[in-house]
Amino acid sequence: MKHYNRRLSVLAITISAALASQNIVAAETDEQIKNDPTLERIEVTARKTAESLQSVPVAVTSVGAEQLAQNGISAMTEVQQFSPNTTLQASRGTNSTLTAFIRGVGQDDPLWGYEPGVGIYVDDVYIARPQGAVLDILDVERIEVLRGPQGSLYGKNTIGGAIKYVTKKMSGDVELDLAATFGNYGRQDYKVAGKIPVIDDKLYVGFALANLTRDGYGEFLQSALPNQDLENYNKDVFAGRVTVEFEPNDDLFFRFNYDKTTDDSNAKGGYRLLPSIVTDAPIPDSVYDSYTSMPNWNSVESEGFSLTAEYYINDTWSVKSVTSSRENYSKTNIDFDNTAERIFDVPAIYDDEQFTQEFQLNYDSDNLTFVSGLYYFDGESCGQFDAILEVFGQSLSLPGLTREVAGCNNSESYAVYAQGSYNLTDKLSMTLGARYTTEEKTANVNNGVVFETVYPESGWVSGYERGDVEFPEVLNDKEDWSRFTPRIGVEYQYSNDMMFFASYSQGFKSGTFNPRASGEEPAVDPEVVDSFEIGVKSEWNNNLRINATAFYLDHKDRQFVTVLPTADSSALSQRLGNIGKSTASGLELEIKYAATDALNVFASIGLIDSSFEKVKSFDADLNPIDISDSFTITNTPDTTANLGFSYDIESSLGAFVVNGNYYYRSDYDLNVTDNLLTQDGYGLLNLGINWYSDNGDWTAALHWKNITDEEYLVGNYAFLGEQNTDGSYQPGLGGDTTLIGYYGDPETISLTIGYSF
Repeated sequence: MKHYNRRLSVLAITISAALASQNIVAAETDEQIKNDPTLERIEVTARKTAESLQSVPVAVTSVGAEQLAQNGISAMTEVQQFSPNTTLQASRGTNSTLTAFIRGVGQDDPLWGYEPGVGIYVDDVYIARPQGAVLDILDVERIEVLRGPQGSLYGKNTIGGAIKYVTKKMSGDVELDLAATFGNYGRQDYKVAGKIPVIDDKLYVGFALANLTRDGYGEFLQSALPNQDLENYNKDVFAGRVTVEFEPNDDLFFRFNYDKTTDDSNAKGGYRLLPSIVTDAPIPDSVYDSYTSMPNWNSVESEGFSLTAEYYINDTWSVKSVTSSRENYSKTNIDFDNTAERIFDVPAIYDDEQFTQEFQLNYDSDNLTFVSGLYYFDGESCGQFDAILEVFGQSLSLPGLTREVAGCNNSESYAVYAQGSYNLTDKLSMTLGARYTTEEKTANVNNGVVFETVYPESGWVSGYERGDVEFPEVLNDKEDWSRFTPRIGVEYQYSNDMMFFASYSQGFKSGTFNPRASGEEPAVDPEVVDSFEIGVKSEWNNNLRINATAFYLDHKDRQFVTVLPTADSSALSQRLGNIGKSTASGLELEIKYAATDALNVFASIGLIDSSFEKVKSFDADLNPIDISDSFTITNTPDTTANLGFSYDIESSLGAFVVNGNYYYRSDYDLNVTDNLLTQDGYGLLNLGINWYSDNGDWTAALHWKNITDEEYLVGNYAFLGEQNTDGSYQPGLGGDTTLIGYYGDPETISLTIGYSF
């Protein structure tokens, strides 16, 4: 049966029991051990080589294809439920731009030039920009979440961790999988995936296609433009992938992959948490309803190819090459004020391209394993947005007012790296890793104001002609950096089923130029994270797995805009600087228990204490001051927890798997500076029933998510003036009291029917 196993497979490694029970377990017969419920052996590539999850001295969570399907997980963002101290969410007014935080480290602002803090990888290919990074689950083998800096093996922009989307190597006969999902809010998803052995066991062609649609959770109650689709929080995505794999012999393997995703979902409208003082529109009854003065179309196109070649020179040496090219083009409309007036409207374009090349030389023997390589990255990240403040301009008796910011922040980097583990004794091993990276960035910024309403292109709204409006170039510069990022670890294999480990690792997020610069200003240096971990990975009595990690991280040279002295210290200017330092400490615990052959339970908890220790600025007399009281770590609950189960039932009608989980997040802040919104703690309750026919050809699954219909914030915009004595606010940018919230999915029910042949 391809999609269902009544029993989890027996661990490939020998499993002993608890330390205090080892003599008792040793006395058990082989037949008794064979008949006990057992946990599945999980394989990961967290260290760029295939290893058992329990032998990898890294905090990593792996969610496999079967678990993804049985839990009805359809997008990468839902994986956050299974990884402690992890936040994966669609960014504010978009459906496919990713906001990712691990252990309090990430990036709030997705504008070109600002680098992510969590790296996204698809089959070893780095996805440099967050636009289009909310990947739908399509023909995937597993998703791995690596927590903590991955500076030695994965390089820049992984200071929080990395997320790996891994597809499966093809083998066997012709296969075709069809699936259709129907749900409330008019959800209709259609997926097809298959593989064809052109030459048996040597040449395969695989493909996967998905068309994913859903009506909105809400609607635009008012639109200033006629004949618009008024669905809000809808979905309209098409994704496809073609893979060719060639294995001429046991030592040589090639894989070519091409993928493309088109997202034509409407731009999201936010929920006004305060009434507008410019319009008389009431606050909507539903948090998914909104108002808009903008076009609500949205267009995201992402595509790329990769070529992987592996050659096993002999039993110990191998080489690998990964070549990739990707591009993303996004046009979107963000209504910051969410009224039917042009108070603060932002139409925007993001245009990104990247090319990467990696060569690896790897070694694997009984006592020594290492991965080494050379890495090249060439990326162009460009964009343009118009901040339309038409109502404010007209209040000044002007036709309108628009500030346009456009430019590029391009990067070229080279790196050499190596990481190895050596067995000092039968029980004690040491891991040493290092990466040296050099990077050059070139940037240009055009920034200016015109007293009219301007859009990025002609035709953005019906009848609009942009004309020859131009904005001055205010910055054109380049800078280069180099960085050495080490990793040191010690592992102690207490027994076959228990390992202790401790490590120090460092990572960096690239230096950059301010993409919103209004004049010449210097580049900022990279952010750096130093991380310390101790942990244990253990398995008890064949059926209980307990993994725990304690960590401390020091995050310095954080990049924020503030008031800083000019180069000659004669005056103050507002610009981007390395001004912040924060710390975090915490604990992560993951438990899996095979209670019986039929019942499996799991639990995880993440605890974290994170805060800014210092944020420097200057007062009017050029005296240094600390403004850390006005900064907070965002998207980082103090507690994340998940408790779930899976129960297998055999019957004359086929096999059933009943599962469920309760996912809890404590309160968390949404704005890094002068935070006004804190989401209270909440929990999501989910249930599923999966059915498999006796011959494994037919499947059906019913999934009920967010059963209690919790309303929870995942993003916001705040543009407010000073707070009045009565609790109200003065108007902010654009002349209105703008406090906008974006919410996670409501209660949903879906039925999936699948057929494989």
